[in-house]
Amino acid sequence: MYKLGIIGYPLGHSISAAIQKAGLESIGEAVQYDVMETHPEDLIDRIKYIKTHEYDGFNVTIPLKVPVSLFLSDIDDYANIAGCVNTVKIDTNREFFGYNTDIYGFKKAIPTDINLNGKTAGILGTGGAARAAVVGLAEKGIKNIDFYTRNIVNSHQTVNYVRDKFPNIVFNVYQIQNMRSLADTDILVNATPIGMKGYIAGEMAIEPKDFETLKSTALVYDIVYNPTKTVFIKEAEQRGFKTVGGLDMLIYQAERAIQIWTGKSPDTKLMKIAALEAL
Repeated sequence: MYKLGIIGYPLGHSISAAIQKAGLESIGEAVQYDVMETHPEDLIDRIKYIKTHEYDGFNVTIPLKVPVSLFLSDIDDYANIAGCVNTVKIDTNREFFGYNTDIYGFKKAIPTDINLNGKTAGILGTGGAARAAVVGLAEKGIKNIDFYTRNIVNSHQTVNYVRDKFPNIVFNVYQIQNMRSLADTDILVNATPIGMKGYIAGEMAIEPKDFETLKSTALVYDIVYNPTKTVFIKEAEQRGFKTVGGLDMLIYQAERAIQIWTGKSPDTKLMKIAALEAL
């Protein structure tokens, strides 16, 4: 039996347990998956608990994706580039190894018939999710990325970081309240929590009128998975845009975590069914 779990705070909304259990059972593995709410000030004690209670690994969510790195023996390239970890594998020596599977999930959720090579992306927000989106888009061949943020001053760290990591991509940052024309945007990504159930549900990061300038062939992508159709996605669909919701990204990042822990690929269809039932 695999002994796994998730740490972060708050976790009342988390459906990771349902998804991971369905995925592991689909490859014939039994699992104990514990939801362990952990405040940042309790992280040291939680790590000690996990290390001494024979866990095989765990997922990490906000606000611990960055501070958990202090307890890891090594991290993968994605975690290094994104600057945060969401999956940890524990080896037989009880050493912790960190991974970022959000980038894998973000990239895999983009339909295979969408060609972004040499194209332009617009990203709403400049937080950790935006960094993951940048890496995924860079691997898809994006050449221009426009950030839209409510606070340009606070975004400088992220923007400077990605400019250094991806010198071949042109980055711009704009005030979201004064959004420019989206006529050149081939993919528009909401990388903010706006629209999430229990946070700012029923709203979106941009104004409905902003869709009027968006290129008709653009893909609209929301990382928020609960509700499965946010106001952002509904507005885009009503206007005829192709869309991707956050649930697909969530499922695929969980798929990658299971591959890391077990070396096997789970049934993502069963994982999605479990996720929908848990929402």
